[in-house]
Amino acid sequence: MRIAIIGGGAAGMMCAATVNEEYPDVEVFLFEKNPGLGKKVLISGGGRCNVTTGIDDLSIVAKKYPRGEKFLRPILHRFTPSDVCTWFESHGVPLKCEEDNRVFPVSDNGQDVLKAFTRIFERSKTTLLLGYQVKGIEKRNTSFLISCKDKEPIMVDRVVLALGGQAYRHTGSTGDGYTLAESLGHHITPLAASLNSFITLEKWPKSLAGVSFEKATITAKREKLYSFTGPFLFTHAGISGPGVFALSSLVAFETYTPKQPLALSIDLLPDTSLQDLSTEMTHALLESPKKSFKNTLHRILPLSVAELVCEQLHIPLEKKNGEISKQTLQETLHWIKHVPLSAVGRGAGDEFVTAGGVELSEVDPRTMESRICPGLFFAGEILNIDGFTGGFNLQASWATGRAAGLHMAQKKESMP
Repeated sequence: MRIAIIGGGAAGMMCAATVNEEYPDVEVFLFEKNPGLGKKVLISGGGRCNVTTGIDDLSIVAKKYPRGEKFLRPILHRFTPSDVCTWFESHGVPLKCEEDNRVFPVSDNGQDVLKAFTRIFERSKTTLLLGYQVKGIEKRNTSFLISCKDKEPIMVDRVVLALGGQAYRHTGSTGDGYTLAESLGHHITPLAASLNSFITLEKWPKSLAGVSFEKATITAKREKLYSFTGPFLFTHAGISGPGVFALSSLVAFETYTPKQPLALSIDLLPDTSLQDLSTEMTHALLESPKKSFKNTLHRILPLSVAELVCEQLHIPLEKKNGEISKQTLQETLHWIKHVPLSAVGRGAGDEFVTAGGVELSEVDPRTMESRICPGLFFAGEILNIDGFTGGFNLQASWATGRAAGLHMAQKKESMP
């Protein structure tokens, strides 16, 4: 039996490795248009490779996928984050779970993740076809003819499309898989960028670049409200960080430009109500009437942010607590709980994935096989599945890649 896996990223490599280990007699052709495998894997997590999440509760994990949650649930149960960790450690990659539940190699080197796969391929019946750009796939009875640019065509019995999305185009994820999927009868849902930072219309975030908050509630308002609570930081161009990336995923299909900004609001102190904040600050002002207001705000905010708040509300930095009116205090606290910003563009993110992809109703979630074209399978970001930052997108790639690998060879007796 001959199997073609198109795409040498996370999903494709896991699929190939699974076939190699579970069905060693099956001949595997792994097509990758780059000169090497796993280019996007190597740059994930800042080069450290955020392999998966340390969250064990699968109901919580599933909620980390704005698109594809229901489809993924049974797949995640069959190859859990814990299973992923066990798999990599059994293949010579010791892992560690950090405080934020992100899992990395102990070495902090994504190359170790890639080496786990290359060691498998070196001792198996996998032919690595590096530099092979697949231009077309033709179904011929129960076989598939794969045509590549400037290469001889190859005939196989099964095909898995694992070409990724169209994010990080410099890694080769340029959306080729969508064209191939459509040529075989599949539909592609609308596509959009996800897990990006926000470029803001306002320029003042530049003065706070690098200042971060461990927890803030960020809300976007259009026809509906979108909200997420998590860490974020100010940047030279706007705002970034895990909380922002998650919110960007929720608003992936909203348009926001300088002519059509997206209204944002940030609660810098989500665990403290406005009333409690008012009580605390009123007491502080009465307690130290000669102390500067900005330094009193420093009780609840970084000093640079306290100064920025004063500047935005035209409160002189030298103003004393005793000079602050009740109205001014309320306006200040309201601003802190509803920091106004306007998103006008998408900036770089930690991962940058594609929202949208192959229509999930056309794929069997038990096997990853096409319901339209028997013998065709899917894995990874080419599907209409995307998650928040934190190892969830790689987890989906490992899990779908393994599911495809287990079933595409398993069906050799039952398929016509």
